[in-house]
Amino acid sequence: MGGGSWATALAKIIAMTQHDFYWYIRRPEQIEEFKNYGHNPTYLTGVKFDLDHIMFCGSINDIVKRCNTLIFAIPSPFLKMHLSRLRVSLKDKTIVSAIKGIIPEENMPVANYFAEKYGVSEENIGVLGGPCHAEEVALERLSYLTVGSKNNARGKLIAQMFNTHFTRTSTSYDVEGIEYASVLKNVYAVAVGICHGLKYGDNFQAILIANAITEMSRFIDAVAPNGRNISASVYLGDLLVTAYSRFSRNRIFGTMIGKGYSVKTAQLEMEMIAEGYFGTKCIMEINAVHKVEMPILDAVHGILYERKSAIPTIQKLTDTFK
Repeated sequence: MGGGSWATALAKIIAMTQHDFYWYIRRPEQIEEFKNYGHNPTYLTGVKFDLDHIMFCGSINDIVKRCNTLIFAIPSPFLKMHLSRLRVSLKDKTIVSAIKGIIPEENMPVANYFAEKYGVSEENIGVLGGPCHAEEVALERLSYLTVGSKNNARGKLIAQMFNTHFTRTSTSYDVEGIEYASVLKNVYAVAVGICHGLKYGDNFQAILIANAITEMSRFIDAVAPNGRNISASVYLGDLLVTAYSRFSRNRIFGTMIGKGYSVKTAQLEMEMIAEGYFGTKCIMEINAVHKVEMPILDAVHGILYERKSAIPTIQKLTDTFK
């Protein structure tokens, strides 16, 4: 479900493990170009597909009727729009969320949104996390994925769907922790990008990330306490790759902000969605209830949403670090 780079990378995996599958892409012209070229015309164009084993579909209702397992890789800001067209029940479906974001306005992680708004049992929901950039998956570089599910048997079945010679999978019960970590690591990658744009070096960025994982742990433990190991790859690993990788759209977005771009200009120049922009506002609003100390989140929110100057805001932030 989705036609972007992450959806395309996951489709590459599914094509290897499931043989035949349906693919929901909303824009009919993208489907037609895909059929003509044998690859996604817009994202990860180097990934070739055997079209004989793919059934493209532009109707969300048709694809939900035909499929029992739905893998959502739609950017979180657009998920509600896609689902607003849905007239078919999701209650008996297995939902896999590969969306590393949160539902704007609702301020709900994706798994919670499916459970509360569409009546999907928690036992039928899995979330996909871990340090995996679409570009490296497309290149078949070794990557690790974690499937979070309240149902361990269901989680293992989902994990098998994504297990290949270049992807290794594990399971976890920590659905809430994985989802909140996936949102926060985008926020912190924006912070790293801002600092990079301001010419802070690697030494400081290491300090920033060390403080970010501590801040992440404080928040997740307050919102969904369960004794998790925050240094596991699905938390710390995902933060590290999103903060440092040249493929990180959130780091790229933050770097543009640090260099003086406005939010709108940076968004217009990027070809992909920076989830961290939306996640910053959502987590800020959630934290208004929990009141966790989050100076990095506060700084990023101030720059992105309150039009605070990046230079003094980051300078003030540096004074809180050790």
